Amino acid sequence: MVKVKICGITNLEDALAALFFGAEAIGFVFYDKSPRYIRPQQAKNISRILPRKIKRVGVFVNAEVAKVKRIAKLCNLDILQFHGQESPEYCQKFKGYKVIKAFRIKAKEDLEGISRYKTFAYLFDSFSRTKLGGTGNKFNWKILAQAVRMEPVIFVSGGLTAENVRKAVKLLKPDWVDASSSLESRPGKKNHQKIKRFMQAVRSI
Repeated sequence: MVKVKICGITNLEDALAALFFGAEAIGFVFYDKSPRYIRPQQAKNISRILPRKIKRVGVFVNAEVAKVKRIAKLCNLDILQFHGQESPEYCQKFKGYKVIKAFRIKAKEDLEGISRYKTFAYLFDSFSRTKLGGTGNKFNWKILAQAVRMEPVIFVSGGLTAENVRKAVKLLKPDWVDASSSLESRPGKKNHQKIKRFMQAVRSI
């Protein structure tokens, strides 16, 4: 069964909603240029209240290794997600944590060289010239569907909603789906009814 990560969590109410409706993971964005940025201390306060069964993912963009490790320890993170131009070597510097490397897909050529990243998982997201994630737009799924199945765990993100997530899962067969801005009432604030409908759609597959 495909698993669900609800990303861009900025407050306890939204984290509890993700938990209540059955998400397996939540994501905290530690990139201060994002409208979904959360201060590490806030993320720590949320993390300490949640049960261990829900995974905590920290999203970073071209951050210093020491900073990532400090925040990961403070917030009791399980998984680190790198959404910038991090190198394969950079991604190997975090022993003890599972690592997701995100790739923004615009054309088939964007899949070249991905196998150099020996990470726990790959996340495929939509390309934008102005945003590094949370675009609310889906990419051309046919690009990924036609690619050779890869070794790591696969996350699919980018504009997933209750209306299209079933199609995405049937076509791409990912291990995880990841939603953020498409489940919001406004940037940084989730719409709990959208989370509910999204989870119902995923569980109906």
